Amino acid sequence: MAILEIVKHPSPILTAPCEEVTVFDEELGTLLDDMHETMIENDGVGLAAPQIGKSIRVAIVDFDEEQDIIEMINPVVTATGGAEVDVEGCLSFPGLFGEVERPFHVRIEAQERDGRLYELEAEGYEARAILHEIDHLNGILFDKKIQRIVDPSEFEEDEEGDE
Repeated sequence: MAILEIVKHPSPILTAPCEEVTVFDEELGTLLDDMHETMIENDGVGLAAPQIGKSIRVAIVDFDEEQDIIEMINPVVTATGGAEVDVEGCLSFPGLFGEVERPFHVRIEAQERDGRLYELEAEGYEARAILHEIDHLNGILFDKKIQRIVDPSEFEEDEEGDE
């Protein structure tokens, strides 16, 4: 596996809609493995192919070791519900954090690395991360959805209050 370079804003690849994946082969599997390794190395919870310079509809989300990695190839949002505002960041925008409103619930259809179709439903933080990555595949960046910029020092204050 390889650690890939994260593409930073304002690279034009980040705002271009991605091409559908039509070939499900060993190269795609290697790309997914490299994306996961890159995401972990950069302390992320999600990564989309344009963030590593590939304009294809591939994204991953991984919250912790107890859950499987969510690999989304050609994902389509089939339903959403509710709404909530929470803080987001993005590996392509180092140091930028902001409050973004997103649906609380999402249902998607996507393909596995071998091309098999699957459906997934998620809520809360998991839904937020999935929708953030699917936005990347559509050329939509979170900075356009920020309602309020959040200074990183606000995170430190929250952590101190939790002790």
